[in-house]
Amino acid sequence: MSTARIWIVDDDRSVRFVLATALRDAGYEVEQFEGSDSALRALAEADAAALPSLLFTDVRMPGDDGLVLLERLKSRMPDLPVVVMSAYTDVASTAGAFRGGAREFLSKPFDLDEAVALAARTLAAVGEPAAAQAGPTGDADGLLVGSSAPMRELFRAIGRLAQAPLSVLVTGETGTGKELVARALHRESPRARKPFVALNTAAIPAELLESELFGHEAGAFTGATRRHQGRFEQADGGTLFLDEIGDMPLPLQTRLLRVLAEGEFFRVGGRELIRVDVRVVAATHQDLEQRVADGRFRADLLHRLDVVRLQLPPLRERSGDVRELAERFLAGAAKRFGTAPKRLRPEAVERMRAHNWPGNVRELENLCWRLAVFSAGDSIGGDEVQAALGRRRHVAGGTPATTDSGWTGALQHWVRNRLEAGDPSIHAEALEQFDRVLLETALEHTGGRRAEAAARLGVGRNTLSRKLKPKRPRG
Repeated sequence: MSTARIWIVDDDRSVRFVLATALRDAGYEVEQFEGSDSALRALAEADAAALPSLLFTDVRMPGDDGLVLLERLKSRMPDLPVVVMSAYTDVASTAGAFRGGAREFLSKPFDLDEAVALAARTLAAVGEPAAAQAGPTGDADGLLVGSSAPMRELFRAIGRLAQAPLSVLVTGETGTGKELVARALHRESPRARKPFVALNTAAIPAELLESELFGHEAGAFTGATRRHQGRFEQADGGTLFLDEIGDMPLPLQTRLLRVLAEGEFFRVGGRELIRVDVRVVAATHQDLEQRVADGRFRADLLHRLDVVRLQLPPLRERSGDVRELAERFLAGAAKRFGTAPKRLRPEAVERMRAHNWPGNVRELENLCWRLAVFSAGDSIGGDEVQAALGRRRHVAGGTPATTDSGWTGALQHWVRNRLEAGDPSIHAEALEQFDRVLLETALEHTGGRRAEAAARLGVGRNTLSRKLKPKRPRG
């Protein structure tokens, strides 16, 4: 059996040298090229015996970049497996590589043993179909950013999955950015020109959720004065993102299962069978396997949704990304306020990285907005970050509740003070302040989305709005 020949195209001589050495040590024949032009000339002049079995190429090089080279290679040797290498491991780069027909994406800097193993796997898979062609590349990936190892692996997975018409289940703690993943999957897919529709199933009352998903006919129920298209119809041809899928009532899970299996449904109160072509991306922070075991989630629906699972890492496991995220949030705040972005001093970054971030990226965003408002200078120090992180809401003007477990003690302290002062309205004032702290904190957690805040607290949206309404002065 002849030895596989591997070509390496990279303008960085040191990368070419170490990768070529490792591949030769593994028994491969290797040729090196410093750019696309020299590789294409060699390809045109080579006889059949000298053609490569596998090609590694960098993305960013002088002249034609690696993606242009990939396109030209595919027109001449459509079956040639190509591994794209890049230090820029964002969704747009990975999706562009797989869209162009790359077999694999290798993030720089890479481990040489990993690169050799990747070459072996890729050569062994020759003959299997490469990733399908996709639509146009979308914009930059917004706040789904990071250069840590977990995020590089996530971007690589998104880039590959975007090309495949598979259902995806996105899991992760609250605030990790699950909707951003869904939007990236849509934006880099062949469905990119079609609608992206999002629905938080936990934010819609159970009695209205069926109509939101599947629509209704006029007269289907009290108040239904005209036909309403549901989210499935709105997303036809595109992507439907169902957030917090674990909270969906069991009867609706049955209807959802039919749509996923058959691609058809009836509107509420309707007789017309509606057919749609929708890619469903679902998300949850809950343990769906446990909910199945508890009888609160259908096992067959989980299997339909969980064709591929993407697990988002919590922010505490990728602290190296905190600075980049914080600078993005501070820049966004500055743009909103029409001011120059505030600069993070090194001690501020270290304090941020040391924090546990129970609220994940959403908590970091809230912190950055507070810093943008309250920091007086053009730079932010560690003390300011500590103060913003340590700021707790006060219970009715008394001692601040500094820990989740100590809030009742703070309340007791406040009650004793009021009792000693002879206050006649302790109960009413405490209830009012309790409701306001609870509701405002929920709104902060959900980014101001009232329906979601109400659902998470287990109250109606009207209740939330009523309790947050400013009290009229007496007299």
